[in-house]
Amino acid sequence: MKHLSLTLVPLAAAASLAGCNRKETALTDAAAPPAAPAAAAPAATGSDMAGMPMAADAKMAKGTGTVTEVGADTITINHAQIPEANWPAMTMGFKAAPDLAKSVKAGDKVAFDLKLEGGAGTITAIHKQ
Repeated sequence: MKHLSLTLVPLAAAASLAGCNRKETALTDAAAPPAAPAAAAPAATGSDMAGMPMAADAKMAKGTGTVTEVGADTITINHAQIPEANWPAMTMGFKAAPDLAKSVKAGDKVAFDLKLEGGAGTITAIHKQ
Protein backbone atom coordinates (compact mmCIF):
# COMPACT_ATOMS: atom_id res chain seq x y z
CA MET A 1 0.00 0.00 0.00
CA LYS A 2 2.84 2.41 0.86
CA HIS A 3 4.56 1.71 -2.48
CA LEU A 4 1.29 2.34 -4.32
CA SER A 5 0.83 5.66 -2.49
CA LEU A 6 4.40 6.70 -3.23
CA THR A 7 3.82 5.94 -6.92
CA LEU A 8 0.40 7.58 -7.27
CA VAL A 9 1.18 10.85 -5.45
CA PRO A 10 3.96 11.94 -7.87
CA LEU A 11 1.84 10.81 -10.84
CA ALA A 12 -1.12 12.88 -9.67
CA ALA A 13 1.11 15.89 -9.03
CA ALA A 14 2.69 15.64 -12.48
CA ALA A 15 -0.70 15.28 -14.15
CA SER A 16 -2.15 18.29 -12.38
CA LEU A 17 0.93 20.40 -13.14
CA ALA A 18 0.88 19.36 -16.80
CA GLY A 19 -2.71 20.58 -17.08
CA CYS A 20 -1.79 24.02 -15.71
CA ASN A 21 0.21 24.98 -18.80
CA ARG A 22 -2.37 24.11 -21.45
CA LYS A 23 -4.08 26.96 -23.27
CA GLU A 24 -7.66 26.59 -24.42
CA THR A 25 -8.54 27.97 -27.84
CA ALA A 26 -11.95 28.40 -29.38
CA LEU A 27 -12.59 27.08 -32.87
CA THR A 28 -13.91 29.85 -35.08
CA ASP A 29 -14.63 27.63 -38.08
CA ALA A 30 -16.77 24.53 -37.60
CA ALA A 31 -14.99 22.84 -40.52
CA ALA A 32 -11.55 23.35 -39.00
CA PRO A 33 -9.77 20.10 -38.14
CA PRO A 34 -9.41 19.34 -34.43
CA ALA A 35 -6.11 20.31 -32.91
CA ALA A 36 -3.71 17.57 -31.97
CA PRO A 37 -3.78 16.88 -28.22
CA ALA A 38 -1.03 18.54 -26.23
CA ALA A 39 1.72 16.15 -25.22
CA ALA A 40 1.64 15.52 -21.50
CA ALA A 41 4.86 15.81 -19.55
CA PRO A 42 6.31 12.44 -18.59
CA ALA A 43 5.09 11.32 -15.21
CA ALA A 44 7.61 11.37 -12.37
CA THR A 45 7.96 8.11 -10.51
CA GLY A 46 10.35 7.02 -7.83
CA SER A 47 13.58 8.98 -8.11
CA ASP A 48 13.20 9.83 -11.83
CA MET A 49 12.34 13.52 -11.64
CA ALA A 50 12.63 14.25 -15.38
CA GLY A 51 8.86 14.83 -15.55
CA MET A 52 8.76 17.42 -12.78
CA PRO A 53 8.83 21.06 -13.88
CA MET A 54 11.80 23.03 -12.61
CA ALA A 55 12.70 26.69 -12.78
CA ALA A 56 15.07 27.14 -15.73
CA ASP A 57 17.58 29.25 -13.80
CA ALA A 58 17.70 27.06 -10.66
CA LYS A 59 21.10 25.49 -9.98
CA MET A 60 21.06 24.85 -6.22
CA ALA A 61 18.26 24.17 -3.74
CA LYS A 62 17.78 23.46 -0.05
CA GLY A 63 15.35 21.01 1.51
CA THR A 64 14.30 19.41 4.77
CA GLY A 65 12.79 16.04 5.50
CA THR A 66 13.14 12.60 7.02
CA VAL A 67 15.49 9.94 5.65
CA THR A 68 13.52 6.82 4.74
CA GLU A 69 16.25 4.69 3.13
CA VAL A 70 20.01 4.81 2.59
CA GLY A 71 21.96 3.01 -0.15
CA ALA A 72 25.66 3.01 -1.03
CA ASP A 73 25.31 6.17 -3.13
CA THR A 74 21.65 7.19 -2.67
CA ILE A 75 19.57 8.71 0.09
CA THR A 76 15.77 8.53 -0.05
CA ILE A 77 14.08 11.40 1.76
CA ASN A 78 10.45 12.20 2.52
CA HIS A 79 10.97 15.91 1.91
CA ALA A 80 8.93 19.09 2.27
CA GLN A 81 8.19 21.27 -0.75
CA ILE A 82 11.34 22.49 -2.54
CA PRO A 83 10.35 25.82 -4.14
CA GLU A 84 13.68 26.37 -5.96
CA ALA A 85 13.01 23.21 -7.99
CA ASN A 86 9.22 23.70 -8.14
CA TRP A 87 8.76 20.28 -6.46
CA PRO A 88 5.87 19.48 -4.11
CA ALA A 89 6.44 17.55 -0.89
CA MET A 90 7.10 13.87 -1.69
CA THR A 91 9.41 10.94 -1.04
CA MET A 92 12.21 10.53 -3.55
CA GLY A 93 15.72 9.18 -3.90
CA PHE A 94 18.72 11.41 -4.50
CA LYS A 95 22.25 10.59 -5.62
CA ALA A 96 24.82 11.24 -2.91
CA ALA A 97 28.52 10.65 -2.40
CA PRO A 98 29.13 7.46 -0.37
CA ASP A 99 30.53 9.44 2.60
CA LEU A 100 27.32 11.52 2.73
CA ALA A 101 25.18 8.38 2.53
CA LYS A 102 27.12 6.86 5.44
CA SER A 103 26.51 9.96 7.58
CA VAL A 104 22.73 9.38 7.95
CA LYS A 105 20.32 6.54 8.63
CA ALA A 106 16.60 5.90 8.14
CA GLY A 107 14.55 7.99 10.56
CA ASP A 108 17.01 10.91 10.74
CA LYS A 109 15.46 14.36 10.32
CA VAL A 110 17.75 16.30 7.98
CA ALA A 111 18.40 19.55 6.15
CA PHE A 112 20.14 19.10 2.81
CA ASP A 113 21.57 20.99 -0.16
CA LEU A 114 20.91 19.86 -3.73
CA LYS A 115 22.63 20.46 -7.02
CA LEU A 116 19.85 20.53 -9.65
CA GLU A 117 20.66 19.06 -13.07
CA GLY A 118 18.46 17.58 -15.77
CA GLY A 119 15.34 17.49 -13.63
CA ALA A 120 17.04 15.60 -10.80
CA GLY A 121 18.91 16.54 -7.66
CA THR A 122 22.20 15.38 -6.19
CA ILE A 123 22.78 15.89 -2.46
CA THR A 124 25.90 17.99 -1.93
CA ALA A 125 25.55 18.44 1.85
CA ILE A 126 23.32 16.92 4.53
CA HIS A 127 22.98 17.73 8.23
CA LYS A 128 20.96 16.05 10.98
CA GLN A 129 18.49 18.41 12.66
